[in-house]
Parts: sequence; structure tokens; C-alpha cells
Amino acid sequence: MSEQHRPGGTLYVVATPIGNLQDLSERAVNVLSSVSLVAAEDTRHSGRLLQHLGLSKPMLALHDHNERDRVARILAELEAGRDIALVSDAGTPLISDPGYLVVREVRGAGYRVSPVPGACAMIAALSAAGLPTDRFLFAGFLPAKRSGRRAALSDLRAQTATLVFYESPHRILDFVQDLVEEFSSGRECVLGRELTKTFETFYSGSAGEVLGQLQDDAHGTRGEFVVMVRGAPPSDEAAATALDADRLLALLIAELPVKKAARIVAEVSGVGKNELYQRALELKAQ
Repeated sequence: MSEQHRPGGTLYVVATPIGNLQDLSERAVNVLSSVSLVAAEDTRHSGRLLQHLGLSKPMLALHDHNERDRVARILAELEAGRDIALVSDAGTPLISDPGYLVVREVRGAGYRVSPVPGACAMIAALSAAGLPTDRFLFAGFLPAKRSGRRAALSDLRAQTATLVFYESPHRILDFVQDLVEEFSSGRECVLGRELTKTFETFYSGSAGEVLGQLQDDAHGTRGEFVVMVRGAPPSDEAAATALDADRLLALLIAELPVKKAARIVAEVSGVGKNELYQRALELKAQ
């Protein structure tokens, strides 16, 4: 059965450019031109986009800290028959951006919610990364504190789908360092920086190589990042790898310190260094 909507306005979820203004679709321009109100994450930022389009529209700030409080106003506007455009600072709203509560409440109230698709940093990055995209898991921004970030990465280590993260410039080096520690320096990854902008850059290779590329690039900690990591091998392949890792560890710890042996095996096996360190201690105690 088709969805039935109550009389009233429509909430349009409008994707906006992530850098290049030419990526704004003709439909998005038409919708922004026709709505009665624009609900924006940052009214100053989105106001500049409207000004670029030659539009002057009433705007309503809608962000993480006031989203719940804005629901009643938006429902009232829709009940009065007025259409609303929901936009974020860049890209597709709700993808690591505010809007979930509003969309949920509007749909629950029976009003129409219509997506106006366009730019999305995650999809743009995946399309150019050269990593498997038949299955991927979007993890957004991980915790800012290292302990929380390391714990989240540890939970994701065995995921076989390609992993996708967003990260800010002042944490990107710490993020990739944690990736090396938790996933091993040999895990394949690709970073997209400043997508669609003048200085768009991709870094690719093993996690250890990408960390070096960032450190060597004077601009490597500028701009916004999409971090993509190849998934872990399937369980049967992983089991075989674990057996090989045990054998290699046993050989190395007879000649080398445990920490150094664990680091070497992590680089060649793809298993996390901390996990191998613990395993090496167990083997040495036998």
C-alpha cells in the first residue's frame, strides 16, 4: 500500500554542496526557491548559499542543541500548508548531521517528507577510493578521546565490510595512529581530504604508509577527512591467518623481545598489535 499523507506542507530534505557549488542540483535550487522556510544547521553558512543563488528566505536555526525544541514550530508550519527545506552545512542532512528527530516527528505526524538527493562526502569518497563497496559500514565520527576511539576501533576490527569514518583535521593523525595500533599497519585504507574543493587529495596504501603520507604533507592536517578502511578477511581466512600468526610469533619470541615480535607479526598478518602482544605473552609462558 502506498503511504498516505495528511493535508499540509512538505518537508524537503535537501542535499547541498560539500565544497563545489556546481554540485547543487537544479531540483535543489527549485525547491529552495519555492519553500516558505529554510531550516538550517547554521543560518549564516546557509544564508551565504541562498545569497549566491539570489534567494531571500526566512530561516530557522536547527542544530544538535535545539532540534527537539524546533519540532513544534516545524509541525505548525506544515499544518499551515507551508513547505520547508531542511539543509545542513554541507552534503546530505542527517548523515552525521542534525535532523533525525525532526524527520521522525514529521513522518509520525503524517506529513510528507521528500528527499532531494545530491552531494554526500561518504558516497563521493567511496566512489573514488578503489575499495570494495558491495558492503560498507558508516561509523561517522568516533569519540574524540583516545580511549573511546581505541575502544570503538577495537569493536570494529573484525568487520568484513569496508569501514567509513569522518574525522576532523586536528585529530586525523591521532586517528590514523590508533588505526595502526588497533588494526595493524598493514590494513589497507584510503583517506579523502577536501573533497570536490580546489585542494582535493587522496592518500592510499597500508595504514602505516598513509600515516607517513599525512606526516610528510605540509597540508596533511587541513580540511575535513573521510577515512575508509578495507574490511577484515572473512572468518575462515582470518582463522588461517591466526594460525600463521601464532607460528610466526612462536619463532620470533625465541629470538626477539615480545613487543618487537608482536609489531613485526602485526605488519605482515593484519592482526592488531595489542592482540598479538597478549598472544605472544601467552605463548612465551607455555
